[in-house]
Amino acid sequence: MPDDLTPTVLALLALAGFVAGWIDAVVGGGGLVQLPALLLGLPGATPAQLLATNKISSIFGTATSSVTYFRRVGADLRTALPMAAVAYLGAIGGAVIGLHIPKSAFNPIILVLLVVVGAYTLFRPDLGRESLRRFHGHRHVALAMLTGFVIGVYDGALGPGTGSFLVFALVGLLGYTFLEASVKAKIANFATNLGALTVFAPGGHVVWQVGLLMAVGNILGGYVGARTAVARGSGFVRAVFVVIVGAFIVRIGGSLLGWWS
Repeated sequence: MPDDLTPTVLALLALAGFVAGWIDAVVGGGGLVQLPALLLGLPGATPAQLLATNKISSIFGTATSSVTYFRRVGADLRTALPMAAVAYLGAIGGAVIGLHIPKSAFNPIILVLLVVVGAYTLFRPDLGRESLRRFHGHRHVALAMLTGFVIGVYDGALGPGTGSFLVFALVGLLGYTFLEASVKAKIANFATNLGALTVFAPGGHVVWQVGLLMAVGNILGGYVGARTAVARGSGFVRAVFVVIVGAFIVRIGGSLLGWWS
């Protein structure tokens, strides 16, 4: 563990893990909290170490929220498991890519995607309130798998907003409600975290002590967040989705404009 980590910094990192776990469980996007916290708490860490440590924390939270959602809402595993399998493979490829390219190159692309996603959701108030399945049978599963693979590559290479992108794709492309989409998104997000760690962990990039400490907060946040989302329903998840996407836009847009580092 780095020598400059004081008990106060460790406590704040654990708190950031809890908040990130809650956000991830409800709608995805906990990296908006967790990655900046790691950047501040581990100022000497490399980009690969930050990404890897974030993944080891996040995978515990996504595992917890996945189990909680599945027990309380259920999920069609005939779609969820193939989607998660290819998301895992995509994240492995993405992590290999992410080790060799500057992360700053992705920010403009991410910002455009978030603006489009946020605007589309905001101006479609009925989106994700009712289940209106698009495509059926093998076509439905195939589109879910394509979605999982593409977003898996993105998560392995960079990651911010992965959960939100998964939820939006499942709602906008496949016609799920926000709550239904959240269940499948958590399962796929667990797979993408696992895929990235398949590359990062053997490479020695994980700061294990910090990652496992934040994982405790992530587990608690994931459990509370999943129960909150199930109790409040798709309307609540949609509202949180819009807020989180808006926060991403401000965070990334501000970085590009030089408002903060």
